[in-house]
Amino acid sequence: MLQHGPLLERLLAGDFICRITDEDAYRHLSNEQTQQDINHYLRPLNRRLVSNDDQSVYFLGYYELSKEAREQLSQQFAQTVQSLLPLLEWLQLVQETLGRDSALTAGDTIKLQEFVLRTEDNQSLRQRLNTLASDRFFNSQSEQLDSQVKLIFRRLKEHGYLLQPHADRQYYIVTGKIDYLIDVIRFIRDEEHLPVEDTPQQEALL
Repeated sequence: MLQHGPLLERLLAGDFICRITDEDAYRHLSNEQTQQDINHYLRPLNRRLVSNDDQSVYFLGYYELSKEAREQLSQQFAQTVQSLLPLLEWLQLVQETLGRDSALTAGDTIKLQEFVLRTEDNQSLRQRLNTLASDRFFNSQSEQLDSQVKLIFRRLKEHGYLLQPHADRQYYIVTGKIDYLIDVIRFIRDEEHLPVEDTPQQEALL
């Protein structure tokens, strides 16, 4: 398992691995033999390698839902719910602002300046962005549009939803964790009946 050591450490630390964040690691995890090797190693830890339905992102899940696993999942679920609505609003905002016909998915590129310029020209979008930026998930203290947008994108990068290939260039690539997020939103909407509103915009997004 030494050849998989660094990869296992990342997975156990909670990393989501996709083609965008690490193409080599993603290719290794897509290999059936590697999956079997990793799962064999993780079995005593009650963990296993899982992916979303589209297999665009890999992460760890539990092998059996023990009491401890249920407690951990409950904590993770509570954290996800807290960030769910601001993330959903951000997805909708990007889709509307950039005139996209479909939801963001892994590999999509967002140019920060284009997003700022289009938002500046629409008072409704500006108001929504201002509300979103002040949400505790993003916690912006600024009233300047440019600063608000930069903070939102920086926070999304910190949480693994966006990748910034070059620190000096203001464009971002959507990672596979967005695909995972949308799957979670659909599950919550369909199974848990939590407050994800069925507005026309959200129906189009989901």
